[in-house]
Amino acid sequence: MAEGEVTEGCRLPVLRRNQDNEDEWPLAEILSVKDISGRKLFYVHYIDFNKRLDEWVTHDRLDLKKIQFPKKEAKTPTKNGLPGSRPSSPEREVRKTLDLSLQPASTPASGKTLPIPVQITLRFNLPKEREAVPGEPDQPLSSSSCVQPNHRTTKRKVEVVSPATPVPASTETTQASVFPQNGSARRAVAAQPGRKRKSNCLGTDEDSQDSSDGIPSAPRMTGSLVSDRSHDDIITRMKNIECIELGRHRLKPWYFSPYPQELTTLPVLYLCEFCLKYVKSLKCLQRHLTKCDLRHPPGNEIYRKGTISFFEIDGRKNKSYSQNLCLLAKCFLDHKTLYYDTDPFLFYVMTEYDCKGFHIVGYFSKEKESTEDYNVACILTLPPYQRRGYGKLLIEFSYELSKVEGKTGTPEKPLSDLGLLSYRSYWSQTILEILMNLKSENGERPQITINEISEITSIKKEDVISTLQYLNLINYYKGQYILTLSEDIVDGHERAMLKRILRIDSKCLHFTPKDWSKRGKW
Repeated sequence: MAEGEVTEGCRLPVLRRNQDNEDEWPLAEILSVKDISGRKLFYVHYIDFNKRLDEWVTHDRLDLKKIQFPKKEAKTPTKNGLPGSRPSSPEREVRKTLDLSLQPASTPASGKTLPIPVQITLRFNLPKEREAVPGEPDQPLSSSSCVQPNHRTTKRKVEVVSPATPVPASTETTQASVFPQNGSARRAVAAQPGRKRKSNCLGTDEDSQDSSDGIPSAPRMTGSLVSDRSHDDIITRMKNIECIELGRHRLKPWYFSPYPQELTTLPVLYLCEFCLKYVKSLKCLQRHLTKCDLRHPPGNEIYRKGTISFFEIDGRKNKSYSQNLCLLAKCFLDHKTLYYDTDPFLFYVMTEYDCKGFHIVGYFSKEKESTEDYNVACILTLPPYQRRGYGKLLIEFSYELSKVEGKTGTPEKPLSDLGLLSYRSYWSQTILEILMNLKSENGERPQITINEISEITSIKKEDVISTLQYLNLINYYKGQYILTLSEDIVDGHERAMLKRILRIDSKCLHFTPKDWSKRGKW
């Protein structure tokens, strides 16, 4: 087949190297074709791969024998009511259907027998007018491998436990200490029946990103970088910046960012690493540096420990810096749309200090007034600093601010794939740290409620519950909710905490929250 017959919209296998440096031929869609000095280049999107892997390829990497031409009668594709979104591939839709219909029951991890099992009673606050019934959609799912009591008989035996009411001794003594599962025993954490909660507390995409297809029910229309896929046309689906030079690093953008059109044709876009101003050449950057007095982000330094500092930047007072920061962040965030109204936002920039100044590592933004308890709008660790613990440090700092404010918080949804992994890891480690450090009093099992975990950590209750379910800790046994910590989970947590060297020290935080409801403070 001739090279000229390959047009936009065609799908065909394209040669690429995977993580193991092996050749593979995934199916890809041709998004654009350009001609440079008589040589055709094709911009391809690998179907079912993240868009950050999209790239320009030459003709010799295309498998023209298996080409699929676009249907002429097809109009602008829609997906879940969002116009302009890329349609799913047939293979992905088939897999999604199979996943929904044939989802197996979760099986808890087996552990070794512990000599002295430790038990923790998890008390839920249950309204007296309605008792918890296992198996209902607003209750935590029990583990499939646990012994299940008869639901009808347990319903009448459930006892409502308020935070001020101790658990009767008779209830605790009837609880088994060690549960044999798959030939092994697990450390048991007893839990009382739960309070009535909304269904979105139990791992739906709106609150915990755990829905089966991972697609939000409706896009958010607020935020500096908000979720809105209506802009998802051919232009914004393609990376428009080839390379960014930021200080001593050269960054290869992952996604589209709306920098001025005349800068998108340059081989390298130069940014001042202190004020984030973008210029078209190295000579322009050198001229700018002779005039730029900044050696740190504008705003107040509210945290410093060692070489790590955090600066609080008001989106209204430092509008130019905030907009430049959003433009840079959009290069690495695909699930948000950039808006230039930064006035309602605060930006917290993490930096690393050396003799030349404070170099940006990452940042997160938050609304000055959030009606939905969001403590993070957007969060990003720049690629040169990823996989070094800075992402969790940003998350931990956001919750440290929530503790000072006396609130619980949660990040705006949807989270990116990397953001969701980081948050799940942080939530898991933080909650397990609390459960493992509980001390028993008067020889009785320690007890804790979901509300108490939320108050200690400032993590929203919905995120606490979804994390316990993600870790497969919640089970239902003899009329009680049980948290079972296997030895594998304990050992894995201890190993993870040994690697987690960077931590926020609350003593180094100098932060006074403001009442942003008074518009004069904007």
